Amino acid sequence: MKGIYYIALKLLINDKGKFFTLIVGITFAVFLMMLMTSTFTGVIRKTASDIINLNSKIWVMDASVNSAQDSIPVPNYLLDAVKSINGVSYAVPVFIGNSLVKLPSGRYQHAKVIGIDDTSLFGRPFIIKGSLSAIYNDDAFIVIKDTDYHKLDDPFIGSVFEINDHRGVIVAIGKTTSSTLFGMPTLYTTYHRAIQYLPMTRFTNTYILVEPKSDLDIPNIKSQVANLGYIALTYNEFIKKNQNYYAFKTGMGTNILIMTLISFIVGLSIVGQTFYTFVVENVEKFGALKAIGTQKKQLINILLFQSFVVGFLGYGFGVLLSSSVIALAKLRMPNYVPIVTIIAMGFSFVMVLIIIAFSSYIGIRRVIKIEPFEIFRG
Repeated sequence: MKGIYYIALKLLINDKGKFFTLIVGITFAVFLMMLMTSTFTGVIRKTASDIINLNSKIWVMDASVNSAQDSIPVPNYLLDAVKSINGVSYAVPVFIGNSLVKLPSGRYQHAKVIGIDDTSLFGRPFIIKGSLSAIYNDDAFIVIKDTDYHKLDDPFIGSVFEINDHRGVIVAIGKTTSSTLFGMPTLYTTYHRAIQYLPMTRFTNTYILVEPKSDLDIPNIKSQVANLGYIALTYNEFIKKNQNYYAFKTGMGTNILIMTLISFIVGLSIVGQTFYTFVVENVEKFGALKAIGTQKKQLINILLFQSFVVGFLGYGFGVLLSSSVIALAKLRMPNYVPIVTIIAMGFSFVMVLIIIAFSSYIGIRRVIKIEPFEIFRG
């Protein structure tokens, strides 16, 4: 069998034009598919930035909430009701809203404002400069140093700005796990300062963040919250709900799926046509192999081996190219969202296997019909 595979490799490599075209076809298809799926993954992660950064085990919210970007306030009495549920270690309110910030230069900039519990400061960012305790100072805000930080004119500790005609002072600079998708810088402050500075409805709790005493208490907490007419989702459930919303209830998922399918079809057509042409141009060699006693099974193994060689080389080059392009783009454009994940690589790998199977199939159909006498008849 080793000799058969050696012959298969020689046949494949000797036709350098077809060999190169096959690899380029799969590489291009993998590159596009990886780019599309990585973009989708990155966008979804950015839309869930609040869930990731606040990192609460359980989120209590209005049943109408579809994604992390929805800010539907819940009644203030719900906080006390949740605190009284058996199995709840503690529950804190959080305010998430958008505001217009007037900078010292006179320029206006939209910013996200997150108000965290005054007592526990649950969900606070990691402080890289300044003091967390300074958040209790008058008019104190913490600015997040991420890709949108410069939109606030690169504030430093002591920078003064206006927010809804209120004075604000930067007392610390922090960082979070994930930056936002929509290009708005983020400010943290205390919950009561946030609801004082920003106009609100009569309800001021955007979400209620809950820490259970143990994971075994989660089902009971969810059930009791449901009895109150609201829903409680775990961290992973909220991430999943957010992902499903953008994937299936907006045009984002459909558009990316269409682009991914186009990439797949392009790769399938290029590789299938090129591989079939390769078989046709080498039909005399396959006929000669059959004439000297090579069995159909061995001929099939030759074609499968050639397809897998081309497929794995193209897949490897495609992953390398897409990862390199994404990495270089992130160096030049910090807001570039694609993220290469195992899921994206696995999806592309499955698509490559389908391309390989298709190209092998059309090649096998041609080879098994070859009769040796047709080759030597001339």
